[in-house]
Amino acid sequence: MLTDILTDAKHRMDQAVEHTRMELVKIRTGRANPEVLNSVSVDYYGTKTPLNQVSNITVPEARLITIQPFEKHLIPDIEKAIVESNIGLTPNNNGTVILLPVPQLSEERRKDLIKMVHQQVEEGRVAIRNVRRDAIHHAKEFGKDEHISEDEIRRSEQDLQEMTDKHIESLNELQDHKEKELMEFQRICMSHGIPCSTIGRLHTNQQITVNDIIKIPEGVLKTI
Repeated sequence: MLTDILTDAKHRMDQAVEHTRMELVKIRTGRANPEVLNSVSVDYYGTKTPLNQVSNITVPEARLITIQPFEKHLIPDIEKAIVESNIGLTPNNNGTVILLPVPQLSEERRKDLIKMVHQQVEEGRVAIRNVRRDAIHHAKEFGKDEHISEDEIRRSEQDLQEMTDKHIESLNELQDHKEKELMEFQRICMSHGIPCSTIGRLHTNQQITVNDIIKIPEGVLKTI
């Protein structure tokens, strides 16, 4: 039935949007977000288990994620899993808790990440359009086999186009939200009239927080 074709298309488009959302979560923004660990699994008694099922994950500070394993002996395995996940964060621990500091992104790195965001979203758009194409093809073939009227086939195509537009709009919203997160650092620089390179250098080399940097008088900043 045509309704089955439409239902299947919606399900596949939903999957494409969700896949894109999960890929964008992996792109860190300079702020601590526990969702970057969603793809991390730990070898727990011989079974690959999601990290959030063997530990308590919290964000006590804007640029720090802490992981409290339910069993202390899991610390080395969790650290290994994080390193192998390639999320760009380096774990360390104090014997009971794993600490994941989130470094400030440079302006150049942010621009590279925005390009990655565009690429991921475009791949999602292509996937959705491919679903539409396949669904239209199946609807036309079904119409021929079952002698469905052209008007009914045309209405199905219109429904598919509306469905496509809706899902692509969801992708556009994901892209806009991610870009705003990534450009937060640049907005701070511009609003306070401080070069992003200066903030990045002081934050990285001297471990001064961004909030403290923007409070430093301009004359003093030039001497640091």
